[in-house]
Amino acid sequence: MYKVDLPVDRSTEKAVERRRTAENARKARIFNTRLRVMGLDLDALNQQVQERKLQQHTETQRDKAFDKLRKYHDDLLLQQDIDEREKRAALHTDLTQYWVTHQRAQDSRDADLQDDLKGAVTITMPEAELGPASMQIFQGEGIGAEQIRREQMKNTERDLRTQKEDQERRHMAIKHREMLLSKELLNQDLKGVQQAALEDECKKAVRIALDNYNQALAAEQAEKLKEQRRSEERENLAEMWHILTSDMMTESTEAAERAVEGGRPPLVLTDRWKGMRPEQLSAIHREQETQRLQRQRQREGEKIQDAAWNLQLLKLSREAEEEEMRAAELRRERRIQMDQYNMQLAREQKAYQEYLNKKLYTNKPTKDYFHQFNTTSR
Repeated sequence: MYKVDLPVDRSTEKAVERRRTAENARKARIFNTRLRVMGLDLDALNQQVQERKLQQHTETQRDKAFDKLRKYHDDLLLQQDIDEREKRAALHTDLTQYWVTHQRAQDSRDADLQDDLKGAVTITMPEAELGPASMQIFQGEGIGAEQIRREQMKNTERDLRTQKEDQERRHMAIKHREMLLSKELLNQDLKGVQQAALEDECKKAVRIALDNYNQALAAEQAEKLKEQRRSEERENLAEMWHILTSDMMTESTEAAERAVEGGRPPLVLTDRWKGMRPEQLSAIHREQETQRLQRQRQREGEKIQDAAWNLQLLKLSREAEEEEMRAAELRRERRIQMDQYNMQLAREQKAYQEYLNKKLYTNKPTKDYFHQFNTTSR
């Protein structure tokens, strides 16, 4: 078997190398115990989102640049085709003009022969009088001139057809090359799109794997925390149960009493039991009952004192109301007296004013007025 060297796509190789580098960096970040993050790394996720947005923006700009470049190449090829056609048309026009200007049929050396054959020009001089230098038709040249001209026209037509076919083949070859170039550009764009899609799929798979890994770490951490809390709760409950059921909390006298020789009462260890004997409890109960009765008597005395105080306040309020009523009555009588006095002053003032008016108009003696005023006042 022969070994065939296939062409290597550099872009694919670079993409593979880039993915390999990213995978190595990810493994180094994940498996590094000093830098590993338990649970969700929000900063890393936000950075990935920003990188994803930046990549999408870059890919969009790259696609736009590729579109502009493709359009520029299409316009350039179209303009080159137009320029080539215009150049060929101008060249053909110049060549035709050159033929018309510098290569006229009447200016050729055998124009007289062609004209003689066509009958346009006739030789008036006899052939015998022409010298060797004036000879234009030699022996054997005039035979088959029309056939030769037809052959020449056929050759010329064949050459023109050949040139036209060559020109068409060249034009088709140019179009074929342009089509191949367009297909090559299209294939490159498709490869770029497929490569970008593959990279997106790889990144998506990596992101999903990383999210799953982070979620698994978060679930594991949450489960560890729950297990730790449950263990602490079990230990706390066991400790509380031990304390509640201990001899100190149950006040077990058997655990605190120590027998003493000599017929003396047993010794009680106060650090293990702080309870009391029945006689001590009965004394405390009697003291509590005495205090309760004393407190009840005190409350009854306070109630009697409050009732007496309320009665005294009621009596004082009634006396104050009566005093207020007497003061109001006195103010009313004073106001009545003041009104009567003011009415009397008003009458006197009115009578004096009438007197002055009468004195001014009648000139009566003052003695009669005062007599009349005194009589009116009475």
